[in-house]
This record gives sequence, structure tokens and C-alpha cells, in this order.
Amino acid sequence: MASPTVENYLKAILALSGQQGTVTVSNLSATLGVSKPSANSMVKRLDEQGLVIYERYRPLRLTEAGRRQAALIVRKHRLTEMYLVKKMGFGWEEVHPIAEQIEHIDSPALFERMDELLGSPHADPHGSPIPDREGNLREQGGDRLSDCGAGTAVKLVGLDHSTPDFLTYLDSKQLKLGSLITVEEVEAFDGTVTLSYAGRTAVLPRATAEKLLVARQSPPPASGSSTR
Repeated sequence: MASPTVENYLKAILALSGQQGTVTVSNLSATLGVSKPSANSMVKRLDEQGLVIYERYRPLRLTEAGRRQAALIVRKHRLTEMYLVKKMGFGWEEVHPIAEQIEHIDSPALFERMDELLGSPHADPHGSPIPDREGNLREQGGDRLSDCGAGTAVKLVGLDHSTPDFLTYLDSKQLKLGSLITVEEVEAFDGTVTLSYAGRTAVLPRATAEKLLVARQSPPPASGSSTR
């Protein structure tokens, strides 16, 4: 069984690989909040264990074994978040720190039971994909809301940012996964977007719209149009 520290390193390398394409010891140490010498020492250990490919002055790479192990940690984390929301009534802004602790439990039966009780979900409460039992991780789909023009009908399917403050902000706007949204107006000057959804209107800054991932929908029929 890998230690929580090893698992955190593997998970961080996997996340940084997806976000930035390349991973260095410097950005790994910054992400984990450890010194660069500490990160360098751990990366060398992971290289010796066949989990990471470490070469001086070159980006870090997970081996296939390291990638699979990292993805299975992510699976445990995201299943836990979904279980806490769907079965225990936690808010989506509350679950990350709890899942950070539970993901290190070495009990495959526990997480498979969670998966079974949840009906094998494909995404967590924030719309991030849940890796399958083999550690296969699909890409997160969706367009950024900031890329949608006025008149576009969309459904909120994921988030590119999920800090508690941001999630609480979305709660205050009554925006949640599955919300059906129409982009009413996009301000040319600063990209501010005006949205309508669920009988209400909201104005979001471009920086917020960039963090919302949406699937485009067919526009609703015009009022009074015939369906025959």
C-alpha cells in the first residue's frame, strides 16, 4: 500500500499534466506546498519505484503504473464526493476536504460499494469525470460559457474551478449542474454575460463564465410556434 504522501504526489503530477501539459519539480513543490528539495527527493524515490520517469532538466512523466495508480486515487476521491452529496446530504462546497482524507483508505470493497449504491456515476458533483475501475480517465467535455454568444442555449455540465468560495458563489446564484441556461447578452467591452435560467436572470463577469463548462442545447421553440 502506498503512503498518503506518495499518493498525493502521484495525484498532483496527474492533475498538473492535464492542466499544464508538462510538470516540473518546481511547480510540483508549489502545488503541494513543500520545499523544492523535498519534492526532488520524493520524485527520485518515485522514479526508483517505477512510478515516475525523472530526468534532470526534463519534465516529469508518470509511468503507466504511476498513471493508473494516480487515476485510481482520483476515482476514490470523486466517488467519495458524490456519495457525500447524493447519499449523505453534504453541499458540493463541503466535500473536498473530507474526500482528501477518505481517498487514502485501502479498501477496494468500500469504494466498489459506493459505486454500486450510486449507480456507477461517470462524474463527481462538480462534473469532473470519475475514472473507471481500470484507471481509465476520460477527458472532461464541454465548452466554456465565456465562448458562447448571445442567444445560445446551454446546460451546465462541469466546472473548471471548485474552491468552496466559488461553489458558494454559484449557490448564491442558484446555478448547479444540469441548469438549463440561455445566454441573453454578452458585453463587448469586458465579456460580462447576462443569463436567464429557471425563471431568473443573473449577470456574471467573464472570469466566472470562463470557469463554467457547458453543453450546447437546441434552442427552445419560439413562443407560439407550431409543433405539428
